[in-house]
Amino acid sequence: MMKMLETERLILREFREDDFDAVHSYAGCTDNTVYWPWGTNSEDDTKTFIRGVINETMKEDSRRNYIYAAILKDTGKLIGDCDISLEDGEMALGWTLHRDYWKQGYGTEMGRALLEFGFEELCLHRITAHCDSENNGSYGIMEKIGMRREGLFLEARPAHKLSNKKYGDELHYAILKDEWETHREIEYYNALPVKFDGFIELPELSDGVIHLVCTAKRPAIPEKKYVPAYDFAVCRGSEKVGEINLRIGYAGFGPNSSSLYFSGQIGYNVDEAYRGNGYAGRACRLCLPVAQAHGMKKLLITNNVTNTASRRVCEKLGLKFVRAARVPEWHDIYKDGWRFANIFEWSVETS
Repeated sequence: MMKMLETERLILREFREDDFDAVHSYAGCTDNTVYWPWGTNSEDDTKTFIRGVINETMKEDSRRNYIYAAILKDTGKLIGDCDISLEDGEMALGWTLHRDYWKQGYGTEMGRALLEFGFEELCLHRITAHCDSENNGSYGIMEKIGMRREGLFLEARPAHKLSNKKYGDELHYAILKDEWETHREIEYYNALPVKFDGFIELPELSDGVIHLVCTAKRPAIPEKKYVPAYDFAVCRGSEKVGEINLRIGYAGFGPNSSSLYFSGQIGYNVDEAYRGNGYAGRACRLCLPVAQAHGMKKLLITNNVTNTASRRVCEKLGLKFVRAARVPEWHDIYKDGWRFANIFEWSVETS
């Protein structure tokens, strides 16, 4: 037996013979199968599909195809199917939904459940998915669940049913296990609480050795998903020895609002002549009351994996090392030469 999967609104279970009517209501509908490369099902096609899936379920040791019926929890109605199956030597995802349930997030729920099953239960290293290049609903799901577009293959599949061409282009997506884990972490951090009713009147930010002078309070830019930020000069007496900035929030700019996971809430730089005196760590600690005033529970500080000095700052502060995360190509720090970023977590409420 296959393991039953569960999402917020769906049960993913094995198929049964009495699922025919529900399956054929979408598999036998041309509007629902526009992007199916093998065409709309006849009744015999649907019966053959269900029998084949049930027979595949009987395999225990040799099974490489896990095909699920998608059932609404609240009504018990079958509204589609999804699978993780062996294709061209790799495990690939697929899904179909009855058109009455499009654009309601069910496909995303199925995709996330399949990724979790594939990486945690099947112990996979890499999972792929592909679709017609014009099927924006399908590749939209792939992107929402954290998959990365790897290529566009020209005329690689039969054209879809609304096309006047013989062949169509195919998009290929994939995700590695560490990318999936990173995506889940981003969702976790983006869901953390934050309070921003405006910039606060800053307390004295000094530890007797250095002090911070606010040089700018930068408002959020919602259309760019820029969060509000404070910029400070790091000063020793009357001398400026560096800069530090504090970003208020978690869901930053960029695809999937994941920018701040890679660039962090705190960024700092100490002028070369003043390095080696612990000023970066001191400046980070002086930012904590500001973060706490905005209800933040955790801060991320990141550094290029090649920047050992910055890593030592995080280690001396006692921060938790989360992972060395692959930097996406769209991010500004990728353009600056970063390929992997050390992600450190600072629990503000316990510091």
